Amino acid sequence: MTRKIRDVMSPGAAAVEPMTTVARAARLMREQDVGDVLVAYDCDLFGVLTDRDIVVRALAAGRDPADTTVGSVCTPPPVVTLTPDDTTDRALDLMRKYAVRRLPVVEHGGCPVGIVSIGDLAGAEDPHAALTDISRAAPNR
Repeated sequence: MTRKIRDVMSPGAAAVEPMTTVARAARLMREQDVGDVLVAYDCDLFGVLTDRDIVVRALAAGRDPADTTVGSVCTPPPVVTLTPDDTTDRALDLMRKYAVRRLPVVEHGGCPVGIVSIGDLAGAEDPHAALTDISRAAPNR
């Protein structure tokens, strides 16, 4: 069943500015129990930083997380986005096309308002699916 993104997204996604250090972004991810943060300046979405970006583009490359900025290692622009009025079918199509697991949700000229993950979409389609249960599980702390 197709639904609107506004009904399944996680509102108020964590965000940092491009000059934030990777170390600070990683602490924010831990504090908020998320695997990504939006990289934005005011209402301009610059990129997306995932836990995988930190590992592959910063740590594995020998970069110091205390000195490396998120703007230098995040998924660079242009960033594929959705609006709250888009459908879950569109989200799935974009995730398939761009091989991503999360999409920022923007409105009013690109201002980030949330994020939708593959887990959010799985839960919308089948609340009893394994991916839904995994997405709802308590964090590993």
